[in-house]
Amino acid sequence: MEPRFLLLSDVAAELNVSDSQVYHMVRSGELPAIKIGGRGQWRVERVRLEEYIARKYAETADWVQSNPLVDRDPE
Repeated sequence: MEPRFLLLSDVAAELNVSDSQVYHMVRSGELPAIKIGGRGQWRVERVRLEEYIARKYAETADWVQSNPLVDRDPE
């Protein structure tokens, strides 16, 4: 059974980005997370990470449609 909550380092590994990038995403509100414990450690719920990924796929698809690939060397 997969854990419900992930460390920021786990999220970074899932997304193949740095820990600091994930921290910025959380602090900016781009990726929902919670602070727990006396030291205020961040945790990301797995379902929120999956929603984030789905949202990014949709945003990317919209961007691709709005920015079609143009042949720069017409012949």
